[in-house]
Amino acid sequence: MDRIETDICIIGAGSGGLSVAAGAAQMGARVVLIEGGEMGGDCLNAGCVPSKALIAAAKAAQAMRSGAQFGVSPVEPEIDFRAVKDYVANVIATIAPVDSQERFEGFGINVIRAWARFTGPDTVEAGGKTIKARRFVIATGSRPFVPPIPGVETVPYLTNETIFAQRERPGHLIVIGGGPIGLEMAQAHRRLGCNVTVIEGARAFGRDDPEMAAVVLDNLRAEGVVILEESPVTQLSGTSGDVTVTLKDGRAIRGTHILMAVGRQVQLDRLDLPTAGVEFTRRGVTVGANLRSSNRRVYAVGDAAGGLQFTHVAGYHAGILIRQIVLGLPAKTSTRHIPWVTYTDPELAQVGLTEAEARKAHGAALTVLRQDFHHNDRAQAEGKAKGLMKVMVVKGRPVGVSIAGPQAGELIGLWAFAIASNAKMGAIAGMVAPYPTLGEISKRAAGAYFSPKLFDNPTLKTVVRLVQRYLP
Repeated sequence: MDRIETDICIIGAGSGGLSVAAGAAQMGARVVLIEGGEMGGDCLNAGCVPSKALIAAAKAAQAMRSGAQFGVSPVEPEIDFRAVKDYVANVIATIAPVDSQERFEGFGINVIRAWARFTGPDTVEAGGKTIKARRFVIATGSRPFVPPIPGVETVPYLTNETIFAQRERPGHLIVIGGGPIGLEMAQAHRRLGCNVTVIEGARAFGRDDPEMAAVVLDNLRAEGVVILEESPVTQLSGTSGDVTVTLKDGRAIRGTHILMAVGRQVQLDRLDLPTAGVEFTRRGVTVGANLRSSNRRVYAVGDAAGGLQFTHVAGYHAGILIRQIVLGLPAKTSTRHIPWVTYTDPELAQVGLTEAEARKAHGAALTVLRQDFHHNDRAQAEGKAKGLMKVMVVKGRPVGVSIAGPQAGELIGLWAFAIASNAKMGAIAGMVAPYPTLGEISKRAAGAYFSPKLFDNPTLKTVVRLVQRYLP
């Protein structure tokens, strides 16, 4: 068996693994990158990229139905579902070269396309080769979690790994799971001409502020998506094209296809982590704030690190690791400034603490600012004035922001920066936003923090009257 010695061995060529590999190699480290599946990982092939492409196609279809308010006669679009899926595939193919084996080999990286397993605390085996490294990075990501519902072994179902290859339009798509993936896919398929029912055992958008979630859920229901909350599933039955989902209360929902969207589980089972002395749980590798495991040579990033499961978190982790294992500098992770977005219409975005979390953490010291999209001129001009921004402020600094509205995913970036840089509300209020833009809503929200101090202050009014009397 061939033996390779290297500085850094990375297992997994998704967002986190590729970012570590590219950065380390270009800075001069010897790097081996191992990937048993597709280059680019879940995000490129079955997650962020195809889902947003499908959502874009669905948005184009919906635009044809919703022109009446602008004086444009609405029409029902003719949707070629196969052509939609061709568009999705073309988007993936266009981006794929950025994550390709050839590109990373061009950086001088030794790319091995095989599954890896540890054979000791400082060695792994993959593709008939033994790799001995000074440092290892586990970046294996996650896969769809399929719950052990009775009947799941025999009833056909889709996951995010298979739905984008589904070229026949579902007549009635039943989505099990009311989280971001399930609701994004529900709205997209509804707009593309499918009947859609979402079944959630608890509360839809359970991680988000309920008030903000309601803005989005109301719009999905208005578009014809049926959303059943507090409805645990007890049984699956049926065959391809004719499936039934039975609920705890006895209701039976009949459809043509099932999409499982109840969460994700980390992919660690192939690695034989005990052989390497790496502690882990079902949530992921057990790591500290520096992402180092119980084996000082082994680190984990992204979903494999057991925290927030977002592509941008994996990229953030990569930067933290490059500082440590390439440059030898101390670095630790934080989640206080990490945003997340659900790309429904309207979008739902969050960074930092929700209102409930902030009240629990800060009590009477908390100020909650509310800004309605109804008062934003750009939102009014574009007919998208339904939405809300909430900013949680403690001692003059934002500690959390929730947004439900148009382009919430773009708007949240300013607040992620503000929290990351520990900025004061005055910095946001002092920003000059071009008019008319949705971005003005952030400035107005920040300005609202100072309004009581300026406009409801008797002492200030007295001072102003004196200034007006004696100012030359």
